[in-house]
Amino acid sequence: MVIYPLFPLQSQGLLNEEEMRNAATLDPVVIEDWHDVPGTVPTRQKALSIKVGEIWPGRDYRVPVRFIVPKEGKAKGMLVTGGNHLDNVEKTVELHGLDIELLKGGVGLVKTIVQDLNSFGQGELEKESEEKFLATLDPHAKKQFWAWPATISRAITAAYAENEFFAPGKVAVTGASKNGASPSISLIADKRITAQFACVSPIWSSPLRMCDKAAWEELKAYDQQYFEREKTLGHDMKPSYSFLGGYSGPNYNDKALAKGHSWDELKHFAQSMEKEVFVASCWDELMERNVEILFQPGTHDFVMYDLIYGGSRYPQIPIYLKANTGHSYRKAHPAAEHDEQNEEAFLLQHFFLEKNPLLAPPSITTEVAGDSLKVTVTFAQNDKADSGRIFWIYDRGPDGSLAYINELIPNDNFRDMNQSGNSWVVDIQLEKGHTTIDIFSNHRKVVDIRGKAYITYISSPYTRIELRSEEGALDDVHD
Repeated sequence: MVIYPLFPLQSQGLLNEEEMRNAATLDPVVIEDWHDVPGTVPTRQKALSIKVGEIWPGRDYRVPVRFIVPKEGKAKGMLVTGGNHLDNVEKTVELHGLDIELLKGGVGLVKTIVQDLNSFGQGELEKESEEKFLATLDPHAKKQFWAWPATISRAITAAYAENEFFAPGKVAVTGASKNGASPSISLIADKRITAQFACVSPIWSSPLRMCDKAAWEELKAYDQQYFEREKTLGHDMKPSYSFLGGYSGPNYNDKALAKGHSWDELKHFAQSMEKEVFVASCWDELMERNVEILFQPGTHDFVMYDLIYGGSRYPQIPIYLKANTGHSYRKAHPAAEHDEQNEEAFLLQHFFLEKNPLLAPPSITTEVAGDSLKVTVTFAQNDKADSGRIFWIYDRGPDGSLAYINELIPNDNFRDMNQSGNSWVVDIQLEKGHTTIDIFSNHRKVVDIRGKAYITYISSPYTRIELRSEEGALDDVHD
């Protein structure tokens, strides 16, 4: 049986831009009309329900949206977020922190819902859409691929339709997990979007994500051995995580195979979707649009589980790695940065101060001499970091493995680096008996935005160095 995607991705894209921008099809239903809201920053707010589109022929998908603009004048541009719940979209909301700073500068807020569909009364559609996707591999039927990212684009269209309250300007999207992954798809398809800040969400198309059967078989064999070994040691652990190996969200491979699909079909589907989903695969096009991006994937996250693959292939993508973090089930490394204000600084700089940038990704070089590893992290001539701290872990499990998630960076495996011109250097004394060492460094810069200082961090590319013993020496094969 061969059931390749029904949706013509190559001809019009997963999110059809003409459909996404068509305000005439929004079918708005007012929940709460424009009204003044007092507060630290007086605003005007409106809530309505809009039609995103047909998730399949004859089945509408609708979401609520809230608009918040300064009390006087038009908002120029907007921040769009989907990590909201029904109560704080349908009802007038109290504003805090970043929202207030953006509104002070004349930027509007657009709040919608990118959550499980049953969280706002569409549980039947949730179940029905998943069944339809597994039967057909039609991405238009799956919330992760169409409904959620289309929600973001349609919310932008709905805001600009309120042309007495919104003027054209920059559009930023931000969020974590599903609200990091969905905006990536929106960003790729929707040229109105100018910036994305995302946490614990996919970035690149590694072999597991691309349904490479050999990679999956190797991973399953490794995990089985690891799980059995941990059981014999008396360690209580999960036998698997449903997200590990997933394309852009939970893994659907086994369920699709059980429905009669083949590995060839899964691979074809993944390849047809690659440039619709992964920012790394569209990097040059996004840079031509002058899009600004910052990712915070976590070092031990079960959704963004492939740092080893991406670190060596996409060193140009701005990333901050907070040690031993992922989805909220973890505590950060004791030496991890606890004063980071990346999201606030990134968004405020994007909207207001184009000439006061955050640090760009540095380059990294390594050299093994005897039992010492020398690491040099170098910034561009116009970039000045205030600090450098390196973290490392030996013999970490492969991307997507249980060991990758469960085995944390040891508390003692960090060191402050020394500055040498525009570089930061450090020597790590290598322990004997290891086959690999993974390293990354974090670097601080304080930026002043609208009279307030913000503390930001950027990481060097995540780097795995293969080590092998040969006449008492350790060879570095990274370079």
